Amino acid sequence: MNNVYVIGMGVSASDLTAAHLAIIRAADLLVGGRRHLDQFKELPAEKRPIEGRVSETLACIREAMAHRRVVVLASGDPLLHGIGVRIAEEIGRERVTILPNVSSIAAAFARIGQSWAGARVVSLHGRDRCFELLAALSSGAPVAVLTDPQRTPGWLAGWLRERGVDHVDMAVFERLGDAREQVGWYPLDQAAGRRFAEPNLVVLKPGPECRAIAGTLVLGMSEAAYAHEQGLITKAEVRAVTLAKLALKPGMTLWDLGAGSGSVGIEASLLLGAGRIVAVEKDAGRVARIRANARRFGVYNHETIQAELPRGLADLPPPDRIFVGGGGRDLADIVSAAGACLKPGGLLVANVVLLDNLNRIVAVLEAAGLAAEVVQLQVNRGMAMPWSMRLEAHNPVWIIRGMERKAG
Repeated sequence: MNNVYVIGMGVSASDLTAAHLAIIRAADLLVGGRRHLDQFKELPAEKRPIEGRVSETLACIREAMAHRRVVVLASGDPLLHGIGVRIAEEIGRERVTILPNVSSIAAAFARIGQSWAGARVVSLHGRDRCFELLAALSSGAPVAVLTDPQRTPGWLAGWLRERGVDHVDMAVFERLGDAREQVGWYPLDQAAGRRFAEPNLVVLKPGPECRAIAGTLVLGMSEAAYAHEQGLITKAEVRAVTLAKLALKPGMTLWDLGAGSGSVGIEASLLLGAGRIVAVEKDAGRVARIRANARRFGVYNHETIQAELPRGLADLPPPDRIFVGGGGRDLADIVSAAGACLKPGGLLVANVVLLDNLNRIVAVLEAAGLAAEVVQLQVNRGMAMPWSMRLEAHNPVWIIRGMERKAG
């Protein structure tokens, strides 16, 4: 059985070495995108374009390699968001030889004369990783984005603006490596809705304002760090324990219901990575404060919806975790409705200060078949006195966690 060769084309055929070309010319079957295959029309090898399901192409390769020399032509570096990974996994790494080349991302940064050490790379090609992109922007580092015919640079610029992203410049690379190659820098408002020639890719460069706020958010920020209304904010110590009880993991979706100032959801972004935070608040003034707080810390994968709970929950993305920090008299109804929306294995955390709400929430969780865990947190903060310090007590808070009962 022959080995399969996967050859990176670089950004154009001129990046192919003599060794690459010798392997290509010896092929019995050439597999690749049409624009790559068209560059070798004169060769006698059979040409098979990669179209439709990749699984069908892999089946063809697996059958042909038993008695034919198969070469796959891939864009750039086949192992950087390319088909090389999939082929190696499916065919077997011991039966696949990968010859890398200049990636489109390396070429793009070279065109603008900037290092891409430390840059983030997000592929939107055939996949929805937009919230991964937002999390990457929060780092303050440049972000390279691989686009596709649906998620174009013009669409991306508009979507980023809708999410409150600003102070970011976009470099668009059209037909990279082609004689008609175009490279241009655009503010997001100029790129939004604009048509760019394909294929293309994007580099997003955060401005000084974005880089200045990157890394300023930490767990347990003081209440003074957030705009809030007359103390309607989860205190720093309670916030830290609440986040621990939520058991957040990268990629999860968190609902922050009755969000107040948004402090819990905003700090949750540090633990969710490419996840998503949806805050719901009924008061228009608080909604504005939440959005301002999120922008202040460069948390772009955070969205705020104005609604009176528990209405509207069915329209939100399904949650892995739910935090309920407000709700007043409707708290039990909110917990009941929200808990019914949890994904399998999800959990809900509610903070209460009233005895009646404590008993009602525990009853609601148990009626829903969830195990209820209750922790009381009493925080005393040191207050300076003329010659010493005293402790000032804050209201005790019950942190209630509802989660699936363990079998047995």
